[in-house]
Amino acid sequence: MTEVDSNQFRELCGRFATGVVVVTAVGSDGNPSGMTANSFTSVSLDPPLVSINVEHEAEFYPVIAEADRFVINVLSTDQELLSRRFAGHTPNRFDGIGYRRTDLGGIVLTGVVAAIECETDRRMVAGDHTIVLGRVIGGETHDGRPLLYFRGGYHTLS
Repeated sequence: MTEVDSNQFRELCGRFATGVVVVTAVGSDGNPSGMTANSFTSVSLDPPLVSINVEHEAEFYPVIAEADRFVINVLSTDQELLSRRFAGHTPNRFDGIGYRRTDLGGIVLTGVVAAIECETDRRMVAGDHTIVLGRVIGGETHDGRPLLYFRGGYHTLS
């Protein structure tokens, strides 16, 4: 079987423009946790399912590997710095940023264009990642434009 190397794979997939989200969940210690992702997609309307892919080496992985619930926060064009904060190895990522807990305990970041609250439906190992399926149990939308990621950089809709 022939495969492309990881650099070519990145280059190929980098030609697909995606939205940028921060996935949030509550850790076993009760503290909020989160990570930036562009590997989010809707999966099914009936039942309403979404998926995210989390690398096993990610700091967020132990949290999402056990979380019963999580929130997909769809970032707005003015939240690039927030995306970078949750993408890096920033300690205390939630210090000084706006967020709130939902009635179901989810963590919604201030200023997002949408927040999709999910109950973990199942997890499937796929290579060096785990695919997490979430059943959508609530959410909210707000006016604004989404932050986009394309060819290794951030972009906005014109």
